[in-house]
Formats: sequence, structure tokens, C-alpha cells
Amino acid sequence: MKVKFIAVVALIGCAQLVSGQVTEGEATLRKHDSDTTQGWKIGGVASLNATQTNLTNWASGGQNSISINGAFNAHANYKKGKNTWDNTIDLGYGLMKQGEDDEFRKTDDRIDLSSKYGREMYKSLYYATLVSFKSQMDKGYNYKDTTKEKISAFLAPAYVIGAIGIDYKPNSYFSAFVAPLTLKYTIVNDQDLADAGAYGVDAAEFDVIEIKDSTGTVVSTAKGAVIKHGKKSRGEFGGYVRLLFSKSDFEAELLKNFSITSKADFFSNYLHNPQNIDVSWETQIAMKVNKYITVSVSTHLMYDDDIKIADGTNPDGSTKMVGSKIQFKEIAGVGIMYNF
Repeated sequence: MKVKFIAVVALIGCAQLVSGQVTEGEATLRKHDSDTTQGWKIGGVASLNATQTNLTNWASGGQNSISINGAFNAHANYKKGKNTWDNTIDLGYGLMKQGEDDEFRKTDDRIDLSSKYGREMYKSLYYATLVSFKSQMDKGYNYKDTTKEKISAFLAPAYVIGAIGIDYKPNSYFSAFVAPLTLKYTIVNDQDLADAGAYGVDAAEFDVIEIKDSTGTVVSTAKGAVIKHGKKSRGEFGGYVRLLFSKSDFEAELLKNFSITSKADFFSNYLHNPQNIDVSWETQIAMKVNKYITVSVSTHLMYDDDIKIADGTNPDGSTKMVGSKIQFKEIAGVGIMYNF
């Protein structure tokens, strides 16, 4: 529980730190950056949303609840001559508690870092290389009636991508990166999850225990001791595409208070089922009510052929894992947001 609150406090601290560091010189620099395409362009947003419900003798029924979500997104982009260097960081963490006896449960948890270097070969076209890292901060659980089972943790999973390709950047808010040469590395740095073969790594090999009846006939089998532990990593080679749209300076009157960031990643493993394309599409939309209060909506649609989804329980009590499915997450809220 301490780790969860530290993560939220850290996000709040980022927002306060950024807010406190806006000096007159920095404001001048930002104004200068907006007037030229050369040099550094730095910016981002820090937000905090919270909701709370308290019921006392409420005849209609219901449950007390509290939830909090924090996010920090920033970019540092550099351009000089034919060279560009784009860097982004995206952090998010959320907790929810429902009812008097329930514990805080995770609703959002993400670490997303990306760095892309490009050199112009033709107008709006760049030779480019990209490195990205995705993971989470805390453990995640599959909650059953009275128990919970760990299904993720810090660096379990984590995804590292290194790609070489062509980047199309017709303007400052859109880019299409296409990389036919890409290495994707999946890390599962938790032995229990690695032994279970989570997130596509090779599972452990177990001794088989045979259960016999009084006549010596085998009536069932069960897992015994581990003969060989599961692998904690998995490498893939394939093609990768990233589409990015990020804009907050709309000219249309209806959209002047809106900011939109949407990024979609596609990966195909050349060496295994290349037709099964991994998809990760994240969108964040914010509408400014006044200087600090903002309504925000974020969505994440995901499909990964190597991720099996928990669906029920096996006869031995373990979690029943089924085939890969489309995953979707949506978070909406009203809270404090600071743009810089």
C-alpha cells in the first residue's frame, strides 16, 4: 500500500515542481520556441483527478467510495538544421477504494518513455531511429471472490523497442514512423509470472504428479516441482509503425479549449504469426474549464497475441487463462491540470 501512495504523491509532486519552476526567463524561452522551429521546444501537462462518495443511512443503498488518478506527460523536442530529436515521458497512476472493508485497487498504472532521432533526407521525410520503453510501477491483481492473484508487477511486463526506419513529419503535431527493422524485447522480471508463461515468455517445466485410485488407475494429474524455471524475457524481430497526433493550439473557436494527444503503435513479428499484429492505441482529450480546472478523458485500446486473458478458475483453483482478446480501458474525470 505504501508503494501505491508514494506513486500518487510523486505524480502530485511533479505537478507542483513544474508549477513552481515557471520563471520569467523560462516564459520568455517558451515564447521564443513557439516563434521558431529551431532549438528546443519543451512542454507538457500534469493533472490530478479525484472523486469521493460518502453515504450515511442512505435509503436507496450504495457504497462509500474514493478514487484518485494522477498523470504527468512531457516532451522535449530539439531541431537544428536537418537534425531532430524528440523525447516524451508519460506517467500515470490511479487508485480506487469501494466499500468499508475493501482495499485500494489499481485503476491506472503506466510508464511510457520514448526517444526518436531523425535526419532529414527530403522535405518532411527523415531517416530515423526510435527507442521506447513501457512498463508499470506496481503489482496488479486478478480479484476473485475472497482472494486475489498477482498477474503483473514492476518490469513484469516491460517492453523495449528499438527501430530503424523512415519518419514522415509534415507539421509540428503529426508524425508517421515506419520501421521495417525492429527489435521488440519483452521482460517478465517476476519468477512466478515467468514460470506461468505470462506475456508470451517460455513457461516453466513441471514434474507431473499422478493421482491413482485403489486399483492403481490414474484418475488425475497435477503439477509437481519445477524442473526448469520459465524464462524472464523474449525477443522478437519484425516491423513497427507509430502514428502520433498531438495538438493544443486549435484555431477553430469550438476547439480552442481542447487539447488532444493520440498515438497508435503496430508491431508484426516476422518470425511467428506475422498476420497477428500487436496494437496499442492511446488517446487523451482534455477540455479546459478555466485556468486550472479541466475535464479529461483517456482511452487505451490494446491487442497482443501473446497476452492471455484470465477467465474463471480451473478445477485445481488456479486462474483459467483463455486466448488473447481486445483490451480496452477508459478513464474520465474532472480535476486540476497544469500546462507548461
